[in-house]
Amino acid sequence: MTVVNKDEKTKGIRQYHIGMVEGDVAEYVLLPGDPFRTDIIANYLEDAKLVAHKREHKTYTGYYKGVRVSVTSTGMGCPSTAIAAEELANIGAKVFIRLGSCAALQDEINIGDLVVTTGAMKNEGTSKFYVPDNFPAIADLEITAGLIEVAKEYCADKDPQVHWGITSTDDSFYGESPEWIQKLIDLGLKNIEMEASALFTVCHRRGLRGATICAVAANHKRAENFWGKRNIPLEQGIELETEVALETIYRLHQSGLAL
Repeated sequence: MTVVNKDEKTKGIRQYHIGMVEGDVAEYVLLPGDPFRTDIIANYLEDAKLVAHKREHKTYTGYYKGVRVSVTSTGMGCPSTAIAAEELANIGAKVFIRLGSCAALQDEINIGDLVVTTGAMKNEGTSKFYVPDNFPAIADLEITAGLIEVAKEYCADKDPQVHWGITSTDDSFYGESPEWIQKLIDLGLKNIEMEASALFTVCHRRGLRGATICAVAANHKRAENFWGKRNIPLEQGIELETEVALETIYRLHQSGLAL
């Protein structure tokens, strides 16, 4: 009996979950979670075309200052993020920047601010299929440094502000008890989100490049949130992180980023 080899079976065909083939996506891909956010991001691209929308994965491909860029939604959590990254890599994607939302864990971070992840605490199960538990989840250094540089420039002398540091990637939104959140605060983590560590792990195993920037939706340390109400600072933060990520891609591409 021969056991299936998914790596072999998924190469060179229409990808099962994202519904695309080679040529549909650029080497640079932005990864929001929410499919509806792809529509917002596509507005920043020239000649953006809807390529596919299958399950939670909605994709546009267009151009930013002449550089071909795609945006694909991952859905919520590490499992669907890993699937999206794997299948995008199968059809030519090489650089991934997650554009997310998060909850801040420190006093100095306000709703609407940006947080760039330098590394992620793997409080999730997906990475265990790729690496041992004690293997770190680290963002690509060059892309992360580029995101910080551009974000500092865009946020200079005004609100919102940009922060960077270690993120907690959690598997359960509602399973985060007050005691758990306090533990993360005491560890000095900057924020909580649900996808970064899986993205970094997949990128490492496949020799790709991954980074994460998030707009702050809430501050758990100060118990500040907009649940049940429209979160305008978050909406503005999503627009800002989109501008930062696209400009980072452009500048790194111009400087000869190795793909």
